[in-house]
Amino acid sequence: MPELRALDVGPSKIEIAYEDLGDPAAPPVLLIMGGGAQLIDWPDGFCRELVDRGLRVIRFDNRDAGRSTHLPDEPVPDFAAIRAGDTSSAPYTLSDMAADAVGLLDVLGIAGAHVVGASMGGMIAQVVAIEHPHRVRSLTSMMSTTGEPGVGEPDFSVFADLGAPPREREAFVEWQVRAKRAVASRGFGFDADAAAEQAARTHDRGYDVLGLQRQGTAVVATGDRTPGLRSLRVPALVVHGTADPVCDIGGGRATAAAVPGAELVVLEGMGHHLPRELWPVIAEHISGLVRRAEQAAPAEA
Repeated sequence: MPELRALDVGPSKIEIAYEDLGDPAAPPVLLIMGGGAQLIDWPDGFCRELVDRGLRVIRFDNRDAGRSTHLPDEPVPDFAAIRAGDTSSAPYTLSDMAADAVGLLDVLGIAGAHVVGASMGGMIAQVVAIEHPHRVRSLTSMMSTTGEPGVGEPDFSVFADLGAPPREREAFVEWQVRAKRAVASRGFGFDADAAAEQAARTHDRGYDVLGLQRQGTAVVATGDRTPGLRSLRVPALVVHGTADPVCDIGGGRATAAAVPGAELVVLEGMGHHLPRELWPVIAEHISGLVRRAEQAAPAEA
């Protein structure tokens, strides 16, 4: 899976690291990951499940993550002020991140894609559909929420003993394994060795604590997307686990209720990650949505 780089992406003219998998002529699926996460957080095996179902899969690093453009010269955001409604210290919003995603489609010459987002990536995917509806053939929002206050709340107690991520590689790997275990799916096994290997790759590709904070302020500064979601007229799928400690299942239910005609898939025991046992299940739901959307309104890639 060769890693590629797109230059001068979107209005911000950033660089984006990405991978383009599968048949270039197949329906394109754009995968958008969550806060602080990287393209490798879409597991290779999960991507193969999608490719094996006849899909072209594009996964990428958001700004301020991995090998895409980081913004270290931006001032440290004032979370308290942003939560109070003063968003002047937020360096960017989810609209900017959505424009990055659309800009990547532009570089790749893709007029419309099936957009799939997880966690914060689900929020970005929602904004892509709201603000760039002609670029979205279908929308899948996973383990995410609408931005409505009080909906999809995290259980902060699972992070109580984690502390800040250390910079040293071995300590970071150990820290991230603990973090991944804390949010993992209670109804499925946890592969500590795979988590450690993933954590090492994450460290080596560029983990950015301040970048994660800037992404977090983008979420808060963007606010409630419910009115925009109600305006969508796109085939939509919402996937959420019953054991998600980062985004309560109420976030998934609210998203499905807001998007007209959206299908809600509730996965018993799934937390805030993609357990190996569910890769085929989730991939089949996504590919099914893609097939239905392609049959209903064929679009040119």
